[in-house]
Amino acid sequence: MTDDTRTTEQKEDGSVIVVGPDGRPMGTVEQDGTLTPEEPGNLIEQPAKVMRIGSMIKQLLEEVRAAPLDEASRGRLREIHQRSITELEDGLAPELREELERLSLPFEGETPPSEAELRIAQAQLVGWLEGLFHGIQAALVAQQMAARLQLEQMRGGVPGRPALPMGAGGIIGGKQGDIQGRTGQYL
Repeated sequence: MTDDTRTTEQKEDGSVIVVGPDGRPMGTVEQDGTLTPEEPGNLIEQPAKVMRIGSMIKQLLEEVRAAPLDEASRGRLREIHQRSITELEDGLAPELREELERLSLPFEGETPPSEAELRIAQAQLVGWLEGLFHGIQAALVAQQMAARLQLEQMRGGVPGRPALPMGAGGIIGGKQGDIQGRTGQYL
């Protein structure tokens, strides 16, 4: 018995978002009943921007770890951190934007944060971005595996008759029988 804990959320336009047990959107069911699976690429609206900001934040974290910071540099790093989050939010889909807002707590007061506070905030943001990238990579691999499975099912077709034949008479390169019976990779 499987534990299927999918939930749904109603959108303003009447469509329903299907959310998996991990809280990630699995797809959308429109009012007419059609299902649109969630594409991992749709989660990041501006991938190049998100990658640039992610690289910058990771480099900043390494710099914060490497050298002691005075009050002015801590204040500057605080501004960079807050502006980076704002810029990141511009490049993300709404559901990821909301998650980032929930997780990234603002610094309190007007005094520059301590080095430890800055390191924690930067490490949290780097970790979130790495998780985002790994999640998208995993979703893309899953899509590729599903496509490969579909292709294999298409190749199987009706017993005794392949769904995707090799070509006329199994002739490859002008010589019949040289590579007969082998299939090429279609992807």
